[in-house]
Amino acid sequence: MTSPVVLFDLDGTLVDPAGAITGGIAAALDAHGIEVPDEQTLKSFIGPPLQTSLIALPGVTEELIPQLIDHYREGYIRGGMAASEVYPGIRELLESLRAEGALLAVATSKPEPQAVRLLEIQGLVDLFDVVSGSDLDETIPHTSKGPILASALERLPQAEPSAPKVMVGDRKFDVEGAARNTMPCIGVTWGYAPEGELEAHGAAAVVSSAEELRRQIAEQLQRQLAQHPESEGAAAPAQHVSS
Repeated sequence: MTSPVVLFDLDGTLVDPAGAITGGIAAALDAHGIEVPDEQTLKSFIGPPLQTSLIALPGVTEELIPQLIDHYREGYIRGGMAASEVYPGIRELLESLRAEGALLAVATSKPEPQAVRLLEIQGLVDLFDVVSGSDLDETIPHTSKGPILASALERLPQAEPSAPKVMVGDRKFDVEGAARNTMPCIGVTWGYAPEGELEAHGAAAVVSSAEELRRQIAEQLQRQLAQHPESEGAAAPAQHVSS
């Protein structure tokens, strides 16, 4: 039987950073004499590659970026990961999807070793078949999230090419990355997207709870099964949330 594939973003989708990311970036900027932007600007840093956001700030140079990132990462690893929290209902959703035979992957712009460590700390790592992230050297640019999703799919050898697939994320970068890999993306409102961003970039649906997300995952997978009869051996998750 073909297993459906569900990919998840990390920060803002599975895990609430609880201020660890924005606070850490602010501390790094302040330590290097760079004016700290407002909270809304700092929240916009959650999702895209960090160096892309930093270089847009006044006073930040290419030469300074490695120092800022190192300062931020040291503090985040020291205390930020433990301060993060799994969003309500997400752990139960993942356990339910896995029990029903779905292949689960994380696709994140966070450096992969740190993504794995965060999932370990939060007790989620064993629920995923693959964790795909960016290079540990965050000064190496990547232009979109598409290659990170593609890498996750390539590292799921048990996934059939015709298997139904869906991405779940909280920012436009997730929607765009999913589109580059010919799959729909379900947007979640509990993350960091400005109002209307997910809809404007073509999210297949936007949900505000884990229960809604469970139903939409099932709906999106069932829709693909109906469009591609050759995948009809796949089993889409039932439309309920395990308690």
